[in-house]
Amino acid sequence: MWTTLNTEAIYVIDSLPVAVCDNIRISRSKLYPDTKFRGYIASKKRYFYGLKIHLMVTQEGHPVELFLTHGGFGDVDALKCYAYNLPDGSIIYADRAYNDYEIEDLLKEVEHIHLVPMRKKNATRILPPYVSFVQHYHRKRIETAGSLIEQLLPKSIHAVTSQGFELKVALFVIAYSVSCYINS
Repeated sequence: MWTTLNTEAIYVIDSLPVAVCDNIRISRSKLYPDTKFRGYIASKKRYFYGLKIHLMVTQEGHPVELFLTHGGFGDVDALKCYAYNLPDGSIIYADRAYNDYEIEDLLKEVEHIHLVPMRKKNATRILPPYVSFVQHYHRKRIETAGSLIEQLLPKSIHAVTSQGFELKVALFVIAYSVSCYINS
C-alpha cells in the first residue's frame, strides 16, 4: 500500500538490532543457541545477541518491506534478500554498510532502480556533495522510523520458541505501520 502511495519513489533501507538477551546471558540462551546471532551495533559501539530487522521505508517513514536475519548477518549481504518490488526509476538511499558496486549496477541495469549508498572516504565512486546532502536528509527518516519501532518494542520480549519471538518482532513493525496509517 505504501509503495503505491509513494509518488516520488524514494526509499531508504537500514537495519536495526533486536536483542534476545543481555550479553551476560548469551551462554544460557535457549531461543537461539548459535553464535551467529551475536552482532555489533556500530552506533552504540557494543555487541548484542539477537536478530536484525532489515527495513525499507518510504521517504515519509512508512514501512514497505522487512525481513529478519540473525545478528551477525551483514547489511551488504541483506541487499541480496530484498524483493525490490518497486516502480521503475525508484531511488533507494542507504548508509555506508550497503556499498556493493555489483549489486548497484545490477539493480540499475535490470530493475531500473538506483541504489545510492553513502560512500566511504576511500570509495572509487565518489558522489557529489549535493547528493550527500540529500542522502543525509532522507536517512533521517529511517533513523526516526527505527527509533519509533524501538519505542514500541518492550524492554524484553517473552517468547518460548524462536518462531514466537520472530512473530512478535514482526507484529511490532506491523503495528508501527498501522499507526503510520492512522496518523496520516
